[in-house]
Formats: sequence, structure tokens, C-alpha cells
Amino acid sequence: MSGMEHSGGRAGEARVKNTILIAGPTASGKSGLALELAERKGAVIVNTDSMQGYSVLDVLTARPGAADLARAPHFLYGHVHPATAYSTGAWLRDVMKLIDDGALSGRPDGTSFERPVIFVGGTGLYFRALAEGISEMPDIPQRVRDRWRYELKEQGAVKLHSLLLREDSASAMMLKPTDSQRIVRALEVLEASGRSIREWQAERGRPVIDRQSARFFVIEPDRAALVDRIEKRFDQMLDKGALDEVKRLSALGLDPELPAMKAIGVRELQAAMAGEIGFPEAIERAKIATRQYAKRQTTWFRHQLGPEWQRLRPGDDLETTI
Repeated sequence: MSGMEHSGGRAGEARVKNTILIAGPTASGKSGLALELAERKGAVIVNTDSMQGYSVLDVLTARPGAADLARAPHFLYGHVHPATAYSTGAWLRDVMKLIDDGALSGRPDGTSFERPVIFVGGTGLYFRALAEGISEMPDIPQRVRDRWRYELKEQGAVKLHSLLLREDSASAMMLKPTDSQRIVRALEVLEASGRSIREWQAERGRPVIDRQSARFFVIEPDRAALVDRIEKRFDQMLDKGALDEVKRLSALGLDPELPAMKAIGVRELQAAMAGEIGFPEAIERAKIATRQYAKRQTTWFRHQLGPEWQRLRPGDDLETTI
């Protein structure tokens, strides 16, 4: 059985066969399931969660610990500095580099791959990019990034949205005036390339995985059980040093609008550390935010993932299902 075909040349032409995709809301047990499958099938695991890609936040993003990492090969965990605004496109390029380098197959030419690759995480857009491809985006010079971050601080999102409305009305009309990250992204792309971000997005890329041999699963946990897991997990995170991680992250002096700074628990614990709220309130706020996030993820998966995605529900015999 050939599990990976590498058609040579350009990055992104590789096609990974016999993949297993496991999506699910936070705290649904997907990482544990992926690890169990990896051991049973001799597979490798690739992170498909935007927050688990950032360094520093080992505990707060529920990344696999050292013991789990030793049980199966894991890729793209904790490899991005929090100062980086990591994107779906950047993640997909990292995946394609793993393929092109032969890292997933263990062979430098990427051939004769005998074990499956498990993509596991909670970021829906990453799964969509894997299965459907993603439009290429232009490289943004650092000076352009810095300029628009500065303008965002000086003028605010609403004024930049007005500017985008004049320069690229089609893109601006698709965005809320308060959506600072997407507004800045559209302005960056426009300045760097001279083209609207919508034009770039319309040029769909090619899927990275071979859909015919792929297996798609999404975990749909019992709501009450998930809430209980979320409550207990956050308490465990605190016991394992989540507060120290937030202190280290805060010491970096990063822009609070960066994605890593918006990880659930960061702002809440920062507020408690600053004396703005008590720690019990901060903990409760973080738990509420996690529950809300899990609900949004579940809704997205239910409406955005197609019929090829098999729903895994409580009581399913996973031994025979996957």
C-alpha cells in the first residue's frame, strides 16, 4: 500500500494518501484518540489546530505533553513564536514542506510510505485547506506589515475600514468595521501585490490530501460531558503551570491583537495578575469563554463539513469504526 505520492517539483504537488482527519471541539478527546490510533496503526500525527502551533503556551493550549510525544511522531506543535501572526496559508505551507522534505514518510524522496498520517485539531479552516486547497497569497514584506500594524494602533479599525472601502470596496463590504485583523490583512495584500485579497482568494489551490483514500471524522461529544471536561481541564491547566506561561508570554511585550495573545485564558489571567479582577472570576471567565468557543466549533463543524465526514458520538465503537 503506497501511502504518499510525491509528484516532484513544486511544493504542494505532493498528495498524501491514506490520511485520517479527526476534527472536534476543544476538550473533546481528539488528541487522545489520535494518539491511540497512531500507536495502533503506526501512524504519524500532524497538528491541525491554530493555537497548538504556538510556543510558550504548552499547557494553556492543551498541547500533547512529553509522554505523549514519545509515543508517536508529532509534527507542527509549538513551532511558531507568539510574535508571529500565523495563518492558514502559513500552516499549509508548513505541511507541504514536511511532505516535500520526506519528514512524514521518513524517506528523503517521500516514496513508499506505508503508514497513515493523522491530522487532528479543532481549526476548521485548516481541514478545509487540506481537503480543498487554498488560494496562494503574496509574500508581505515586513515593512508593509509593520506599517499597517502601526496604522491600526494610531487610527483604529473603523478608520482603516473606511480606507479599505475607498481602495478595495468589494473586500471592505465583506468585513465588519471592527474586524481589525482581516482589515489589516486586506490592506497588506493590496499594498504588497496591487491586487485585491478577493482576487487572490478566488484562485483556489489544489488539495494536499488524496480525498479518495482519506477518512474523515468529526467528534460530536455529549454537551454536558464536554462542559464537565472543560471545567476540570482548566483547573488542571492551572495546576500544571498555565499562570507561569501567561507571565512568560506577557513578558514578551507583544501586540495584544496577535492571535497567540487571544488564546483562551491569556486575557483573563492577565487581568487577574494586574489586579483588575480576582483570580476566581478570571478562572470562571476563562471556563465560560472555553465553553462558548467549543459551541462555536461544534456549530461550524456541523454546518461546514460535508457528508464525507463521519460523526463520532458517545457510545460508538471506535475500535471497529476507525
